[in-house]
Amino acid sequence: MSHTGSNSEFVSDINVTPFVDVMLVLLIIFMVTAPMMMSGVDVDLPEATNEPLAAQEDPLIITVNKDGQIFISDYEVSMDFLGEKLLKVLEGRESKQVYLNGDKTVPYGVVARVMSEITTAGIENLGMVTDPVDSEETGRTVTKAVE
Repeated sequence: MSHTGSNSEFVSDINVTPFVDVMLVLLIIFMVTAPMMMSGVDVDLPEATNEPLAAQEDPLIITVNKDGQIFISDYEVSMDFLGEKLLKVLEGRESKQVYLNGDKTVPYGVVARVMSEITTAGIENLGMVTDPVDSEETGRTVTKAVE
């Protein structure tokens, strides 16, 4: 192939500068958005002074948030179908232990009804998740509610 007007040869090297620029932009985008992708239900837990229980590897957590909505893990469930859904979820699980997160602003009657639905579904080992009373302690504790 002849090239007229110049003695230079074709350069067959790949220019990686645009590739590096795109990768740096993607890295920054993921670093900014990753903290916003936290999943779960926001609950303000009550405080308790009981001794914590040893947590199992993959506990089933039922949450009642401040609006009275009920969640099995991160999936919202109505009170009418809580027992039925709980039985389906626990069908294939070896451990029948359930932890209950109840927001401290939710009326006691709502939490008591959820506990009733859980025990009616045949769960005999129910733990309540609480925050420690002592401000020096960090983390959440689980105390036995029903066994």
